[in-house]
Amino acid sequence: MNSIDRFLSDEQDPKAVEKVIGKLNDLLTSGEELLYLAVQKKPAVNLLPDSIAISNKRIFYCEPGNLGLTMNFKDISWKNVKEVSFKEEFFGSKFICVPQHGENIVTEFIPKTQARKLHQAANEQLNNFNEALRQQKLEENRTPVTEALPEPQSFFQAPIEIEEAVVIPQKQIEEPEDETTLKLRKLKTLYDKQLITQEEYESKKSAILDSL
Repeated sequence: MNSIDRFLSDEQDPKAVEKVIGKLNDLLTSGEELLYLAVQKKPAVNLLPDSIAISNKRIFYCEPGNLGLTMNFKDISWKNVKEVSFKEEFFGSKFICVPQHGENIVTEFIPKTQARKLHQAANEQLNNFNEALRQQKLEENRTPVTEALPEPQSFFQAPIEIEEAVVIPQKQIEEPEDETTLKLRKLKTLYDKQLITQEEYESKKSAILDSL
């Protein structure tokens, strides 16, 4: 059960948080945890604000309906998210989710502090998913190499050939992994030194991962 207090650290509307968290807890799957919740703050009347919640598995969009009597929930899993961003404006910020397919999902009037933390949490989870996907692809690439090893009876017939068969596939596994890891590490270093923008960093990282 998530504590409501930890979702009020950035002046989120307590009533909205209480209502949303109560509903979201029933929607969480096994091993899923809510990490951050941002609540809309409209410049005029803010009676029925929308909310955006980040979990380690997806993004939830929470919209009040029927004058606040009901709550509508939409979600998008990380595998279907291409990137996330936010844009600061005069009244709060826009939080933008770019799906792999379809139109961008834009939510306005998110307080600037909440928008920054929302983006940080979403970006971190998206990076975690992409890294896990990369590791999965590497594991899948290893499988054919193992199956291609000679049958056990050949150990006594041609021991020298078997030794070469083991050494050569190992190089085929390590070289692409080391090269990709090196590229990602160099790209992260450039970003940490502020030599490239976050948009350039995300774009180049996606290109590297897509090339796997």
